[in-house]
Amino acid sequence: MKTIKRIMRYLKNNIWLAFLSMLLALVSAVSALFIPVIIGNAIDTIGLLDDPDFIVTGSVFPIQSIIISLGFAAALVFTSALCQQMMSIINNKVTYRVVGNIREEMFAKLQKMPLSYLDTHPTGEIVSKMINDAEQLADGLLLGFSNFFTGVVTILGTIVLMLLLNWKVALLVICLTPLSFLVAKFISKHTYDMFKIQNETKAEQTGYIDEMIGNEKVVKSFGREEEAIKEFDEINKRLRECSLKAVFYSSLTNPSTRFVNACVYAAVALSGGLLAINGALSVGMLTTMLCYANQYTKPFNEITGVITELQNALSCGARIFEFLDEKTETDSKVLDNSVENTERDMEEHVVISNVSFSYTPEKPLIENFDLDVKPGQSVAIVGPTGCGKTTFINLLMRFYEINEGKIEIGGEDIRDMKRHDLRRRFGMVLQDTWIKNGTVLENILIGKADATREEAVNAAKAVHAHGFIKRLSNGYDTVLSDNGGDLSAGQKQLICIARVMLMQPDMLILDEATSNIDTRTEILISRAFDELMKDRTSFVVAHRLSTIVNADVILVMKDGHIIEKGKHEELLKKGGFYRDLYMSQYSAV
Repeated sequence: MKTIKRIMRYLKNNIWLAFLSMLLALVSAVSALFIPVIIGNAIDTIGLLDDPDFIVTGSVFPIQSIIISLGFAAALVFTSALCQQMMSIINNKVTYRVVGNIREEMFAKLQKMPLSYLDTHPTGEIVSKMINDAEQLADGLLLGFSNFFTGVVTILGTIVLMLLLNWKVALLVICLTPLSFLVAKFISKHTYDMFKIQNETKAEQTGYIDEMIGNEKVVKSFGREEEAIKEFDEINKRLRECSLKAVFYSSLTNPSTRFVNACVYAAVALSGGLLAINGALSVGMLTTMLCYANQYTKPFNEITGVITELQNALSCGARIFEFLDEKTETDSKVLDNSVENTERDMEEHVVISNVSFSYTPEKPLIENFDLDVKPGQSVAIVGPTGCGKTTFINLLMRFYEINEGKIEIGGEDIRDMKRHDLRRRFGMVLQDTWIKNGTVLENILIGKADATREEAVNAAKAVHAHGFIKRLSNGYDTVLSDNGGDLSAGQKQLICIARVMLMQPDMLILDEATSNIDTRTEILISRAFDELMKDRTSFVVAHRLSTIVNADVILVMKDGHIIEKGKHEELLKKGGFYRDLYMSQYSAV
């Protein structure tokens, strides 16, 4: 019920279209309801043609009456069909507007989700919610709009008309009606949970497919094709089994209600036939009652079918709203009168005081971290894998919130800044590259959308990417497919570095920024970075210690703590952990 209420909120912007749809449904249903009466009267009129007391010599009135009745019935059929068509168009528009709004809200929500959520949920599962679940929700809503209201009007209308025509037969129909509801309720009660399991398994399968496609090279290089197939088959088998159960139970609804409806029709035929034999009911009126029995029972089949689809749609809707209810990144501490960073001259002085952080409470990572970075300083962070280097960068950018302590930039706690303002001050180059589907120029302009083509070209030249870009088929206008297409890892990295060069940010973060680049190009890029880092506070995470020998301060981390700090030469002379790291890389020299 809660899911239905939330879905109805999305109808507010389309309330007039929904009202028009219901009005058309009412006209369509009422038009169809009067057709059996007209047909019944026409049949009775045909019967009167043999009655000598009825026919006036030379008169053709009965034939004219029949023709007029059939013409009127044809007009009602046309009116009902036209209303149904218009209602279908409106319902499609309303449904896909609602689902479109839900998808827009989901994508907007995705942009505000913390990295902790994205790191702990498979990409395929999120994609499945935004695409598959939304599609199933649309199908359920469309059936609901199209059939539910029309069915209710038809059922109520036929009952009223049958009571007016012959209340005895009508009461018999009413007494048999609860059987349809009992059958539908029993089946729909069990199908919801099954459809929920089915949709969850679909999401798991989508996530697995996404994972395999994105890492197929790794799968092939380690010869794990057979294992991948077995794992997929196991998920596929579970999906097949739960889908069969869901479909089996849902498919019971229609034949079960049809059986009940056949019983209703037989009861009307039998009772009406007896009344017709006794002269209490005319043949035409019996025909009308049988038509109404069909019209009365048909909506039950449609509504029970709708209920089955709605069970699936509501389970998908519940998963969608579960995603929309997730906590987002907030700037709760930002004052209403806070000033944009572009309007204030903030000193690039970074102070980290007694910071502690852990991804899970039982596994501490960074503890009592202290650091004072003067404006313009270049800070290198080195250490073994898992020591907290990248985690420190995540905290600095507020991708994750610290558990204890404080990080200040220019004397202001970063938790009192808007996230957008904070992140805009940093230029960030990561080890993992991201190339969107678009031209080379568009990919560089991600860093500064309002920059000119000349500025983008100059940024590419500065990082020595101009040469290989000009050799592409259409130069800067070459369209790159998702994730860079045929570009090498180093070429994609150069484009990412060009983005940052174009931004000219206040501060820099380089997380293994040259790890995919050959040694010769690395030297050239290092010079470009040296130029870019002049008078800028910068943080460099590196495994290649040759890239950070000129840093103003080198922080050596181990197990979430700074165990050594100083310049390259100073740390070598100490003969500590840094020297061991350095010598392990250059022992052959």
